[in-house]
Formats: sequence, C-alpha cells, structure tokens
Amino acid sequence: MSSTIRVRRMKSEDITWIHEGLAPHDVSKPLTYIEQCWKENEGEKRLTLLAFHENLFAGWGHIVYTSHYPYFAENHIPEIQNLDVIPTLRKCGIGSVLIDALEAEAFARFDTIGIGFGLYDSYGTAQRLYTKRGYIPDGRGLMYDNKPVVPGSQVRVDDELTLYLTKSR
Repeated sequence: MSSTIRVRRMKSEDITWIHEGLAPHDVSKPLTYIEQCWKENEGEKRLTLLAFHENLFAGWGHIVYTSHYPYFAENHIPEIQNLDVIPTLRKCGIGSVLIDALEAEAFARFDTIGIGFGLYDSYGTAQRLYTKRGYIPDGRGLMYDNKPVVPGSQVRVDDELTLYLTKSR
C-alpha cells in the first residue's frame, strides 16, 4: 500500500490548503498554528513533513528540535509532535510511512528521539503505534503540562496529561 503514499517537506504555499485539508476533521488546527509551524521550519526549529495518499493530502507530522518538555530539551532529544492522519484515511499505512520519514530525518542528526502522547482513548492508535515501533517510556512517569505528576495529587485527564517515550538508534 505504501507505493501510493508519498511524503515531502512543507513549503510556504502549503499553509492554506493544510488548514483547509485538516479543518473538516477532528485533527483540525488553527491557521495561526500552521503559520507558526512554517516560520519554525524557516528558522530550522522544526521540520514538518506532509503525507499524501493517492496524491491527496493525508496528514502531517513534525520534529521539534528543542522540545517544550524539559527532559528532552535538557538532553537535546528532538520530539516528534502532532502526527495527524485525516481520519477517513487511517488504517492505510499513512501514519507508519510518515513516522518512518520523521524518524529517518531525526536519526540523521540525533541518536535518540522522543515522543509523547495523551492517556485517554483518543490516543489509543498512537499509543499502540509508538510502542510497536520500539518507543519506551522515558522513566519519568506521567506529566501534566510538562511537569511531573506528584503521587497522590489529582490532575485533569486532558491533552496535557502525557507520557513521554524515547527511541534510540
């Protein structure tokens, strides 16, 4: 199936149609976020790759070279972020092809890469994908808004409750 999937780097002229391509789906992003991603690509703070399935925009993913997660930032571990595949195109191998390309780019410059995910059922596909690909927990436990969750405390289960993982060459 991967012969119908291709990946390329984001270009400035992609901003509007990425927004339009994601907007009708549960992976939509504000136009300002997509514009910020492009600026970070230009400044070499981020690499954004786009996936196409049978020449249709199918999703995107990012490598952020300096993570907002302190452990990754302090240890110079780039983070794969916002790997989004349009829901109607899932289960076609697009996520795997996209993460292959992101990993190849990251491993060309770094020995270890990181990734994080939320802990409720919407992240189930990502949780399975990353663990099958050899990512293991970084050993620092749960984070809320990139800060450790203290035993006995209560936190909201939302997108800020995350578990971070790493993978080495």
